[in-house]
Amino acid sequence: MDKKSQTPTRKRILKHAEILFSEKGFRTVTIREITQSAGSNLAAVNYHFKNKKKLYLEVFRTRWIPRTQRVHDFFRRTLAAQEKPTPETVIRSLARAYLQGPLSDKERRHHFMLMSREMATPTEAFELVTNQLLRPFSKEIELILGSVLPDDYTQERLRLSTICIFAMILHFDRARVLVTQVTGKEYDTAFKVRVIEHIVTFSLQGLGITEI
Repeated sequence: MDKKSQTPTRKRILKHAEILFSEKGFRTVTIREITQSAGSNLAAVNYHFKNKKKLYLEVFRTRWIPRTQRVHDFFRRTLAAQEKPTPETVIRSLARAYLQGPLSDKERRHHFMLMSREMATPTEAFELVTNQLLRPFSKEIELILGSVLPDDYTQERLRLSTICIFAMILHFDRARVLVTQVTGKEYDTAFKVRVIEHIVTFSLQGLGITEI
C-alpha cells in the first residue's frame, strides 16, 4: 500500500465519512459535512478520493470489508479449534463469530447501519461487497455444511438452509435492541451464550438433526 493511502488525513476522512454515510445515507450526506466533521477541506477529498462516490466505495473497501473479514476469520479459527467439523460445531462457530466475535459495539453499530442503508438503496458498493465477500463466504459455509450433512440433502435444500441459518444469526446480532426489549434480558455475555445455544438447537432441528 502506498504512502498516500496511509496518511492520517485520508484515514480521518474515511472514518468520519463512514459515520455520516451510516447515519444519513450516501445520497443525503454532502462533502462539506464530511470535511467539517473530519477537520479537513475539499482539496483533501479531491486529492485522496476524487469525488463522493469514490470516497463511499473506499469506505467499503478499506473499512467495511476488513471488519467483515475479521468476523469470517474468527469463524474459521473457532471451527479449526474443534476436533472435527459437525453441523453443531459449524453453526455454533458461525453464531459465535457474529455474537461474540471481534467487533466492538461501536464498530458493529456503524457497520450494520451502513449496510442496512446500502441494501435499502443499492449502489456499486453492494455489488462490490457481494462479489468480493458475501457470496464467497456463503458458498464456503454451504460447502462446509454440505460435507457434514446426510448425502440425501439436495443442493437447493442445502442452500436455503444455509441462508436460514445466516438470517437467524444476523437478526439476533443486528436487532439486539429489539431482542432486549422483547425478552427483557440484557444483551450481556451470559445471554449471548443462551442465544447461541438456541440458534444451534433450532438450526439442527430445521436441518432434521434431533440429537447433538
